Amino acid sequence: MQFLIEKISHHVEEAFASAGYDASYGKVTLSNRPDLCEFQCNGALAAAKQYRCAPMNIASSVVAALENNAVFTSCEAVMPGYLNFTLREDFLAQYLTAMAQTEQFGLPKEENPRTIVVDYGGPNVAKPLHIGHLRSAIIGESIKRLYRYFGNKVIGDIHMGDWGLQMGLIIAEVQERMPSLPYFDPNFAGEYPKDAPFTISQLEEIYPAASAKSKVDEEFARKAHEATRLLQEGEKGHRALWNCIMAVSVADLKKNYANLDVDFDAWLGESDAQPYIEPMMDAVTSRNLVTESEGALVVQVQEETDTKEIPPCILRKSDGATLYATTDLATILQRERDFAPDKILYIVDKRQSLHFEQVFRVARKAELLRPETELEHIGFGTMNGKDGKPFKTREGGVMRLERLIGEITDFVRGKITENQVVTDDEVDETARLIAMAALKYGDLSNQATKDYVFDMDRFAAFEGNTGPYLLYTIVRVKSILGRYGKEAECVIRPATNKEEKNLMLVLSRFAEQLTIAYRQSAPHLICAYLYELSGAVNKFYHETKILAEPDEEKQAGYVALMSLAKNVLEEGIHLLGFTAPEKM
Repeated sequence: MQFLIEKISHHVEEAFASAGYDASYGKVTLSNRPDLCEFQCNGALAAAKQYRCAPMNIASSVVAALENNAVFTSCEAVMPGYLNFTLREDFLAQYLTAMAQTEQFGLPKEENPRTIVVDYGGPNVAKPLHIGHLRSAIIGESIKRLYRYFGNKVIGDIHMGDWGLQMGLIIAEVQERMPSLPYFDPNFAGEYPKDAPFTISQLEEIYPAASAKSKVDEEFARKAHEATRLLQEGEKGHRALWNCIMAVSVADLKKNYANLDVDFDAWLGESDAQPYIEPMMDAVTSRNLVTESEGALVVQVQEETDTKEIPPCILRKSDGATLYATTDLATILQRERDFAPDKILYIVDKRQSLHFEQVFRVARKAELLRPETELEHIGFGTMNGKDGKPFKTREGGVMRLERLIGEITDFVRGKITENQVVTDDEVDETARLIAMAALKYGDLSNQATKDYVFDMDRFAAFEGNTGPYLLYTIVRVKSILGRYGKEAECVIRPATNKEEKNLMLVLSRFAEQLTIAYRQSAPHLICAYLYELSGAVNKFYHETKILAEPDEEKQAGYVALMSLAKNVLEEGIHLLGFTAPEKM
């Protein structure tokens, strides 16, 4: 289904051609003066130079060619040569009816769907999720859903930090606390226990304790490094204990991400990339890309066209240790072999932009993936407190994600309990849904690269540019449809007032706006559109007596329009990662 703006442009292009001018000058845009017209075309101004003719003469001839057309109720040429258009109500109604009756509201899917890996997790195991993981999860989930909506095969990968020294620290600390465990007995020949010797709460205390100890106790630090070596060499006891750490941690991660309505298709980590490190290193060295610098192995990535210095990418430190760059390059090779993606998209803090620039350049030079495969880093800003600094707890520490979700849910629960709109047994679920909308929309409505201030009062407000306002609009429309008592038909009738027509015009842009957001990987553009749509819905509701309308045919048209608005809003918030309650 064509975008409305394309259909309109087609008619104006034909008029330009009919008047003797190049059709390409007939491109139509939304009016920048909605008080004067709905759409405009500035092509006559540009055509004037080519045809050496006054813009007004060109514009007037185009208007003449559009006389008695079936699209516009008004076509006007105004000085110095602008073309102003107002749509016919019946033409717009027919377009919306087709939109309502077409799958995905007429949105054109990719003709050639792609395979896309979205890397948007990055938590370290054995550590609680904190607010630093929030933006990656929320933005990544929305982008994953958006790419999938356009027909692509999308693989969301959590890419856990589950390898390296942090695991050695945990193992060494567990050994000091529980030395009699069979994992540390080199003569143990039986099956290792299936149940972990610790809970997630104990594990979350073990890691920071071990990390702090390693900084002041050289012998313990040595043991941690040795434990790391044994684990990576496959020592069976260490590997069995590592499996316990992973089982407990992953179960907790799944629970916490589920609370955010975020899910991953691949639960892979740095450990899964380990078998690919040597093949990756072979690919790099075989192309003579590696040089030695103070004992470390590096790849020079600076290019002549660079306007600033890009440091070499370090693949192996002088002591033989690998770095994030090593693992990320091995992961690219792994993804190429496992998924053959057309694009790999990283949703990671913008402060890592240099790291990804280095990694992408090495991957290209070493031909770790096909030349046509895209590599993109969407770097996001920080979530700050009202003081403009990174958000902290009242005690000054980094807030756990679980606590943040709990606080905003409690805040919302208090508001809906006070309003007494839902029953006692509906309060918890309603509060959860509204809290998710407040949290996610508060984040996504900002351009990803920008920092933003977390303001619970503003994010959870039922008025203004907020998630709860979108939910309130949907719930209001659901109430109208419920009281109407009949199934809404899909036939949209011509508008009878300006608020109705404005709502129809906003609805007509859904597929176009979504496509722009998709092309730019920009959920904030979806937010902006849904906020505009919600405003149009509420204005129409306030100015129109929908259920009190005595003309049944006109009333059915109102209801069909409201039903379409509800469906579009629900589709939109699903792409943002939240859903609406039945009442609020």
